[in-house]
Amino acid sequence: MRIALELAAEAAQANEVPVGAIVVSEGQIVGRGRNDRQQSHDPSGHAEIVALRQAATAVGAWRIPKSTLYVTLEPCLMCAGAILQARIERVVFGCRDPKSGAVRSLYAALEDPRANHRVQVIEGVLEEESREILQAFFTRLRTGVDKTDKDVDS
Repeated sequence: MRIALELAAEAAQANEVPVGAIVVSEGQIVGRGRNDRQQSHDPSGHAEIVALRQAATAVGAWRIPKSTLYVTLEPCLMCAGAILQARIERVVFGCRDPKSGAVRSLYAALEDPRANHRVQVIEGVLEEESREILQAFFTRLRTGVDKTDKDVDS
Protein backbone atom coordinates (compact mmCIF):
# COMPACT_ATOMS: atom_id res chain seq x y z
CA MET A 1 0.00 0.00 0.00
CA ARG A 2 2.92 2.32 0.64
CA ILE A 3 4.01 1.87 -2.96
CA ALA A 4 0.49 2.80 -4.08
CA LEU A 5 0.79 5.96 -1.96
CA GLU A 6 4.12 6.78 -3.64
CA LEU A 7 2.41 6.43 -7.01
CA ALA A 8 -0.40 8.70 -5.81
CA ALA A 9 2.21 11.32 -4.87
CA GLU A 10 3.69 11.04 -8.38
CA ALA A 11 0.22 11.63 -9.81
CA ALA A 12 -0.22 14.75 -7.66
CA GLN A 13 3.13 16.10 -8.88
CA ALA A 14 1.88 15.63 -12.44
CA ASN A 15 -1.35 17.52 -11.60
CA GLU A 16 -3.40 14.34 -11.74
CA VAL A 17 -5.86 13.31 -9.02
CA PRO A 18 -3.53 11.51 -6.60
CA VAL A 19 -4.53 7.88 -6.77
CA GLY A 20 -2.04 5.03 -6.99
CA ALA A 21 -2.46 1.29 -7.42
CA ILE A 22 -0.40 -1.88 -7.61
CA VAL A 23 -1.25 -5.48 -8.50
CA VAL A 24 0.55 -8.22 -6.59
CA SER A 25 0.54 -11.78 -7.87
CA GLU A 26 2.38 -14.61 -6.14
CA GLY A 27 4.21 -12.12 -3.94
CA GLN A 28 5.50 -10.03 -6.86
CA ILE A 29 4.36 -6.63 -8.07
CA VAL A 30 3.19 -7.25 -11.63
CA GLY A 31 1.42 -3.95 -12.24
CA ARG A 32 1.78 -0.34 -11.13
CA GLY A 33 -0.45 2.57 -11.98
CA ARG A 34 -1.31 6.12 -11.13
CA ASN A 35 -4.01 8.36 -12.50
CA ASP A 36 -2.97 9.79 -15.86
CA ARG A 37 -6.18 11.00 -17.50
CA GLN A 38 -4.91 14.54 -18.01
CA GLN A 39 -1.62 13.52 -19.59
CA SER A 40 -2.94 10.60 -21.65
CA HIS A 41 -6.25 12.29 -22.62
CA ASP A 42 -7.81 8.93 -21.77
CA PRO A 43 -11.00 8.77 -19.68
CA SER A 44 -10.02 5.25 -18.59
CA GLY A 45 -6.65 6.45 -17.26
CA HIS A 46 -7.44 5.52 -13.67
CA ALA A 47 -4.68 4.07 -11.49
CA GLU A 48 -6.44 0.71 -11.27
CA ILE A 49 -6.86 0.37 -15.04
CA VAL A 50 -3.23 1.32 -15.68
CA ALA A 51 -2.05 -1.22 -13.09
CA LEU A 52 -4.37 -3.95 -14.42
CA ARG A 53 -3.18 -3.43 -18.00
CA GLN A 54 0.44 -3.70 -16.91
CA ALA A 55 -0.30 -6.78 -14.80
CA ALA A 56 -2.14 -8.51 -17.64
CA THR A 57 0.83 -7.91 -19.92
CA ALA A 58 3.23 -9.20 -17.26
CA VAL A 59 1.30 -12.45 -16.70
CA GLY A 60 0.43 -12.86 -20.37
CA ALA A 61 -3.32 -13.14 -19.87
CA TRP A 62 -6.35 -10.96 -19.30
CA ARG A 63 -7.23 -12.99 -16.21
CA ILE A 64 -5.04 -12.26 -13.21
CA PRO A 65 -6.30 -14.77 -10.61
CA LYS A 66 -4.77 -15.22 -7.18
CA SER A 67 -3.80 -11.56 -7.11
CA THR A 68 -4.41 -8.52 -4.94
CA LEU A 69 -5.00 -4.97 -6.11
CA TYR A 70 -3.92 -2.29 -3.64
CA VAL A 71 -5.33 1.17 -4.33
CA THR A 72 -5.38 4.37 -2.32
CA LEU A 73 -9.00 5.28 -3.15
CA GLU A 74 -12.11 3.12 -3.38
CA PRO A 75 -12.53 2.04 -7.02
CA CYS A 76 -15.21 3.57 -9.21
CA LEU A 77 -17.75 1.54 -11.21
CA MET A 78 -15.53 1.40 -14.32
CA CYS A 79 -12.58 0.11 -12.31
CA ALA A 80 -14.76 -2.34 -10.38
CA GLY A 81 -15.88 -3.79 -13.70
CA ALA A 82 -12.28 -4.19 -14.85
CA ILE A 83 -11.37 -5.80 -11.52
CA LEU A 84 -14.18 -8.34 -11.95
CA GLN A 85 -13.18 -9.04 -15.55
CA ALA A 86 -9.54 -9.61 -14.51
CA ARG A 87 -10.69 -12.07 -11.83
CA ILE A 88 -8.74 -10.27 -9.12
CA GLU A 89 -9.02 -12.20 -5.84
CA ARG A 90 -8.75 -9.32 -3.36
CA VAL A 91 -8.92 -5.51 -3.36
CA VAL A 92 -7.35 -3.51 -0.56
CA PHE A 93 -8.13 0.20 -0.56
CA GLY A 94 -7.30 3.19 1.59
CA CYS A 95 -10.22 5.58 1.82
CA ARG A 96 -13.78 5.57 0.60
CA ASP A 97 -15.00 7.72 -2.28
CA PRO A 98 -18.45 8.98 -1.27
CA LYS A 99 -19.16 10.45 -4.72
CA SER A 100 -18.19 7.59 -7.01
CA GLY A 101 -17.02 4.62 -4.96
CA ALA A 102 -18.48 1.41 -6.33
CA VAL A 103 -17.07 -1.02 -3.77
CA ARG A 104 -18.68 0.18 -0.56
CA SER A 105 -19.87 3.81 -0.81
CA LEU A 106 -22.46 3.75 -3.62
CA TYR A 107 -22.44 0.11 -4.69
CA ALA A 108 -21.02 -3.23 -3.62
CA ALA A 109 -20.08 -4.24 -7.17
CA LEU A 110 -17.23 -6.54 -6.19
CA GLU A 111 -19.31 -8.59 -3.77
CA ASP A 112 -22.59 -8.72 -5.68
CA PRO A 113 -23.88 -12.32 -5.62
CA ARG A 114 -25.41 -11.86 -9.09
CA ALA A 115 -21.97 -11.46 -10.68
CA ASN A 116 -19.97 -14.44 -11.96
CA HIS A 117 -17.01 -13.49 -9.76
CA ARG A 118 -16.71 -12.02 -6.29
CA VAL A 119 -13.76 -10.20 -4.80
CA GLN A 120 -12.69 -10.04 -1.18
CA VAL A 121 -12.60 -6.39 -0.10
CA ILE A 122 -10.45 -4.92 2.67
CA GLU A 123 -10.84 -1.23 3.33
CA GLY A 124 -9.17 1.36 5.51
CA VAL A 125 -5.52 0.34 5.00
CA LEU A 126 -3.45 3.53 5.36
CA GLU A 127 -6.78 5.33 5.21
CA GLU A 128 -5.60 8.59 6.78
CA GLU A 129 -2.57 8.90 4.51
CA SER A 130 -4.73 8.16 1.46
CA ARG A 131 -7.30 10.75 2.48
CA GLU A 132 -4.67 13.39 3.32
CA ILE A 133 -3.00 13.27 -0.09
CA LEU A 134 -6.38 13.73 -1.79
CA GLN A 135 -7.46 16.54 0.52
CA ALA A 136 -4.16 18.38 0.07
CA PHE A 137 -4.44 18.10 -3.72
CA PHE A 138 -8.00 19.44 -3.87
CA THR A 139 -7.25 22.17 -1.33
CA ARG A 140 -4.38 23.29 -3.54
CA LEU A 141 -6.69 23.35 -6.58
CA ARG A 142 -9.40 25.31 -4.76
CA THR A 143 -7.10 27.87 -3.21
CA GLY A 144 -5.01 28.35 -6.33
CA VAL A 145 -1.78 27.91 -4.38
CA ASP A 146 -0.29 25.93 -7.26
CA LYS A 147 -1.33 27.15 -10.69
CA THR A 148 0.69 24.73 -12.75
CA ASP A 149 -2.45 23.46 -14.50
CA LYS A 150 -1.91 26.19 -17.12
CA ASP A 151 1.60 24.89 -17.74
CA VAL A 152 0.35 21.34 -18.22
CA ASP A 153 -2.37 22.39 -20.69
CA SER A 154 -0.17 24.64 -22.83
